[in-house]
Amino acid sequence: MTYRPSESPNLKLWRRLGRTAAGRWLHARVLCFMAPYFGTIKPVFTVLEPGHVELTFRNRRAVRNHIRSVHAIAMCNAAELAGGTCLDASLHADFRWIPVGMTVQYLKIAKSDLRAVCKIDSYDWETPQDVVMPVGVYDTAGTEVFHADITMRISPRRTRANTQATP
Repeated sequence: MTYRPSESPNLKLWRRLGRTAAGRWLHARVLCFMAPYFGTIKPVFTVLEPGHVELTFRNRRAVRNHIRSVHAIAMCNAAELAGGTCLDASLHADFRWIPVGMTVQYLKIAKSDLRAVCKIDSYDWETPQDVVMPVGVYDTAGTEVFHADITMRISPRRTRANTQATP
């Protein structure tokens, strides 16, 4: 099988809408409609391309904990969204993915708006496997306050032919 670029509907939508602030906002709302839990952080994507995704979210009351810092689970949410979107935009069209694990490090208290970044150098997977998507979450000063390594399981996309052949 030869590698061909992603045919992700999400990437196609981004290419259509991502050039303007209103389009980036609309893109995020569509994505959060499809996966509602991500809407809790109200993300806005700033970069979405194969191998590189960045999104931002604001430090507001709904994502704060009792000590008025951004809650750890809000950062996990942003990391999973960035890592999953990066993999989706980078993955061969014949494969699908699902998260199977996440290791996180809370590096510093997050008191500002945040930016989640997932960047990978190689994305030419041609076989089913587990891959690790690294995601850093940065404050407005550029300091990494949170890091996640998300293990994603890549498997062949089901097709009508291979589902009919299975008993």
